[in-house]
Amino acid sequence: MPHLAAVGPSDGLARAGEERLAGEESARGAVRSERRKEILRQRREELGLSQEDLAARLRISVRAYGNWERGLVKEWTDRKLLALAEALEMSERQCFWLFRVMVDRDPPPTWRAAEENRLPDDPAQRDYLCDYAALMESVPYPSFLVDHRWDVALTNSAFDQLFQSVRPHPTALPDDNFLRFVLFHPDAAAVLEDHEPAWCVPLLAQFATALAGAPEDEGLRSIRQEVARDPFMEAAYRYGVPHWLSTHGTDAAELDGAVRTVRHPDPRWGLVRCRMVAETSRMLGEMGLTRITLILSTPTGAPRGPVQGGGFTHQQGARLRAVPSPVE
Repeated sequence: MPHLAAVGPSDGLARAGEERLAGEESARGAVRSERRKEILRQRREELGLSQEDLAARLRISVRAYGNWERGLVKEWTDRKLLALAEALEMSERQCFWLFRVMVDRDPPPTWRAAEENRLPDDPAQRDYLCDYAALMESVPYPSFLVDHRWDVALTNSAFDQLFQSVRPHPTALPDDNFLRFVLFHPDAAAVLEDHEPAWCVPLLAQFATALAGAPEDEGLRSIRQEVARDPFMEAAYRYGVPHWLSTHGTDAAELDGAVRTVRHPDPRWGLVRCRMVAETSRMLGEMGLTRITLILSTPTGAPRGPVQGGGFTHQQGARLRAVPSPVE
């Protein structure tokens, strides 16, 4: 019997549609489950921690934590997720994405990032970093402090504005780890022009040198493992970097003095020439930190000085990631 449009689809068609939707939902659920496991494992490896180490921080058995990382959890409560965020030394944005991926909701408003661990133990070094924040904020160009793993300790307002369009990411935010951002964040190429040849390959060359000098460093080894899991980056690391170094020489991998191109957040500026200046001081050197500043050239016809609604405007006080914002 022919199907009557006024009556609606047959039972067979309805069942087929329900099965298709169920299959799509199942596939999405499988991807989400794998992403949950990946977030916990990647963050643990970034910190150089074993499952035993993290279980000790959480005060649970190794078997119980192993079940957490494998996704064998009946219910992710706020208490469990907040304990995980603290044990994994997550920033506020990382905690936000932990909750969004795990339970599809925001963390409770009482959450505060546990970033005290980013501060050095020496009081003199702490005071120096706090004062250095004011120095960096006085510079109109994007500037940030990184350690040998490219973990970011301090950024200024101009840096934050340059990357203001970058979406949150569990492990590759520009103000968490700059190398991971360049290599793995899907929005990196939208800000960093000539992304692969001008940014990825030189930083991979620097990373290879750092890893060769400290092969047991857990943070560097974690990045190496993540590169190995990405076929594109693994090919660039194994084959692209040696070819690039043989063509351009080892000096080409140096950041200091390198000229790159970035896309300015103000669309009236567009692509901007950028010279990288890398420097350190005695105190920063003792803390294993290097300051990198991106000197942006003003293109012809572009607005000079602060621009309402865009461009690099000065804000009061630098954002020192390890230091809580003062309470007024």
